[in-house]
Order: sequence, then structure tokens, then C-alpha cells
Amino acid sequence: MTNKILNGKTALVTGSTSGIGLGIARALAGQGANIIFNGFGDAAEIAALQADVASEFGVRTAHHNADMSKPAEIATMIQFAADQFGGVDVLVNNAGIQFVADVVDFPIEKWDAVIAINLSSAFHTSRLVLPQMKAKNWGRIINLASTHGLVGSVQKSAYVAAKHGLLGLTKVTALELAQTGITVNAICPGFVLTPLVQKQVDARAAKDGISNELAKKALLSDKQPSGEFVTPEDLGALAVFMCSAAANQVRGAAWNMDGGWVAQ
Repeated sequence: MTNKILNGKTALVTGSTSGIGLGIARALAGQGANIIFNGFGDAAEIAALQADVASEFGVRTAHHNADMSKPAEIATMIQFAADQFGGVDVLVNNAGIQFVADVVDFPIEKWDAVIAINLSSAFHTSRLVLPQMKAKNWGRIINLASTHGLVGSVQKSAYVAAKHGLLGLTKVTALELAQTGITVNAICPGFVLTPLVQKQVDARAAKDGISNELAKKALLSDKQPSGEFVTPEDLGALAVFMCSAAANQVRGAAWNMDGGWVAQ
């Protein structure tokens, strides 16, 4: 039987009831990690998701619906993890939202919300799990940034600022922990066909009067030379690698998986 590298460990994946977060949660469960899901959605659907992952991979699962824009709720979730699972061994900061507008028109409340969820939440989760990780001298923090942590795009000022900031947080936290068994790294996906990106596809199809398939190709041709979407499964496999012993000296990296986007 193949040895599972995360047997007996617990992973908390924020924003994991769908999309990238769910793909990563499933990959970590496949390596034996117990999973704490976080995110909004229909309660019955989330319960079924938990049960499916627990049954398929033979792990324990739980769900906490902390609002990642609220530090007090984040603290409650980390305490829940400690009470139910003895702490967090792998933290994946994946929760994110998007809003698109020119800087001059960007609503202040939308700016604050994007920064809170895409950047500040990762600070709060990290500072709260690190004492547990330090006590074990082992841990993995994986921050889901974006190609927009490396390059800019018009009308995405808050998102780009948050993702650039997340890479800065990744580097500093990694340096502070450089002589411990805790690593901190970031993954920078290109276009992944999540519900967030599907909205962009739908908007483009409506604006240009084209089919959804043509809108997907047009969106990819703008940025992603491979012409293919990155998949949640691709990102899950990279997260598993970052949890492995082979990645013990991968520290403070911003690892882009983007079909060639930032190579241009």
C-alpha cells in the first residue's frame, strides 16, 4: 500500500466548498489528511461533500463557516480546529473574492472587502496557527495567490494589490520560520475555470455576442499561451508536493502554474 504523506495530520483549507479550494482539499485528503472545510453554501450540500470526502479517502472531515473578513470568526475557527483535531498541520489560505472597476470608480467598501478576504484573512489564520505548528516543529502554510500577484491587469486594483501583498506576506513569514520545520509558500494560478472565472466568460459572451466556448477561448488567448485552463486537480498535486519532504527547502516561493502567462 502506498504510504500517505499526511496520515494523522489535519489540513484547514479556506474557501474550500467549491473550485480550487475543493480540489486542493481532495488532494490533501488523498494523502491521508483530515480536512476542515470552510466556505459558504447550502448546508445539505456541504454535509454531503464532507461525507463523500470522508468516505472516499477514509479521513475525518468537518466544516466551519467562518466569514474570512471577520478576525473574530477566524479565531473561533482556529480554536474549533484545535478542539476537534488537536490543531492545524497544513493551512491553505484560498478564500478569495473579486470585484472589477477602474480605480477612479472603485467602491471603497468593495476595496475593503477584497483586501480583508484575499489578504488580511491569511495574516490572521497564519498568526493563529503558528504557535501550534511551532510546538510540533512541523507545518505547511500554502497561500493561494495568483498570476495577479506577479503582474497587473486593468480594473482589478484591489485584487492585484491583495495578491501582491499575499506574496509579500509569504516571503516574510517564510524568512521568520526559515530555521524551523515549517514552510510557507504561495501558488500563483493562471485562469482556472472556477465559478469566479465562469462569470468573466459569461460576461464576455454576452458583451461580444458569442458562444460560451468561444468566450473561453478568447479569454485564454488574451493571457494564457497554453490555451488551456489550469485545473483544481493540477493545483492540488502541487499543494501535495509542497507538503512533502521533497519540498523541505522550498521556502518563500511564488510558484506560478499559469500555462505560460507570466513567461511572456
